[in-house]
Amino acid sequence: MKVYRSSHVVSVAALTLIGLVGPPGMAAVFSAAFSVSARPLAPVESVTEGVDPAVAAVYFKEAAQLSDADDGKTWGVRLYGPMLLVDARTHSAVANSPDAEGRLSKVGDVYAGVLPRDVNVANTATAWAGVHWTMIGWPLPQDRRDRLSLMTHELFHRVQDQIGLSSRNVANDHLDTADGRIWMRLEWLALKRALEERGAARAAAVSDAMSFRKYRQSLFPQARREETALECGEGLAEYTGFKLSSRSQGEFVSRAIQAIKQALHAQSFTRSFAYTSGPAYGALLDDAGIVWRRNFKSGSDFGEVIEQAFRLKTPPDLKLLATQRAVDYDGDEVIAQEKRRESIHREAVKKFRATLVDGPVLEIPPMSKFNYSFDPNNVMSLGELGTVYPIVRVTDEWGVLEASDGALMIRDGSGIRKVQVSAPPAPDARPLQGPGWKLNLNDGWTVVAAARKGDFTVKRTDSEK
Repeated sequence: MKVYRSSHVVSVAALTLIGLVGPPGMAAVFSAAFSVSARPLAPVESVTEGVDPAVAAVYFKEAAQLSDADDGKTWGVRLYGPMLLVDARTHSAVANSPDAEGRLSKVGDVYAGVLPRDVNVANTATAWAGVHWTMIGWPLPQDRRDRLSLMTHELFHRVQDQIGLSSRNVANDHLDTADGRIWMRLEWLALKRALEERGAARAAAVSDAMSFRKYRQSLFPQARREETALECGEGLAEYTGFKLSSRSQGEFVSRAIQAIKQALHAQSFTRSFAYTSGPAYGALLDDAGIVWRRNFKSGSDFGEVIEQAFRLKTPPDLKLLATQRAVDYDGDEVIAQEKRRESIHREAVKKFRATLVDGPVLEIPPMSKFNYSFDPNNVMSLGELGTVYPIVRVTDEWGVLEASDGALMIRDGSGIRKVQVSAPPAPDARPLQGPGWKLNLNDGWTVVAAARKGDFTVKRTDSEK
């Protein structure tokens, strides 16, 4: 899934991970959702600003034409289907087809209405009003190529379950460590060289990329499983967006190289790395002329696929080879840069640990309608303690939480177990507020003291149990 100064969304209910990557300065935001509540929309006459139906109709036509040109060749299915363009500020929405519950009204060749406020607006595949949509935040990129890439990326997410490419919402917290980032950057640098070269030089660079990749994954037990999960979601979606919106294979390769250049110094890799890796690996596999997409399924590993394509073998001493080959990619400078970042990162971790773990907190439990949107380029791991989302919007049965200075999500084997923000100074106030966050509680919910002294938790009122 892609977003330009907007939001990315992941549908946990459908076990689908959506994502976004794009031109310089673009921000992506994920949203994870167990379900989307359907509240009656305002009459279409109330839509006076937001999504322009006439412009939306043009964009729908562009997406349909691109899908027609592909004609199912890339993934065996047509990508074009129900699309919903939504303005995050006004929640005005324009669709290319009617919903199943009559909530949208016909306006010319499109359908318009207002989305409920408890639905997070983001770039994602989502179920709403009886239809499985591709939702994209308004406005879309003005550049036609970027716009086509974004729409195609999100259209892929709508069909990926159908074609056996379901993904999972995983943390990849190891990519917030110095070693994780060092060897990811070196993998990208090797992939960049491979894309720039041909013949034996390309094969040598691909071999280097595999050495860096496998050595990194050997350092963290969960790395291969988590990385391949996100690459299957966002990596394949971004590959699809790049491929179908490029006018030639040469342009596709050039864009994949540019994506690597832009990503090398990103603040966080944990939720965004696949937007860079996916197009790079996909372009190399396409150039190799092998049939790979047909056999690529959930759990498939780009590393294994490209090793087979280039007939590579894993060396007996990964650490020695990776360390030796890193010299040819200015590894010393990469390491020095990441060590400096690590020092700054430790201070940020210290701050968030003090406010979201050690100090008094408000615990918020995920319920049946749990949904959150965030910037995947701005996520911080606290290791086993959880993951900090510096800017996040969370909706659920209990209401809407908006945090601008960090919220901690704590996971267990089954997913997110609870969300924590700093304790509210006035737990009886409404709306509930604390440093850098605000929680609008719905009727039937309250705040009570938690087990640890000074902590609070959100729970149903006795009358609502």
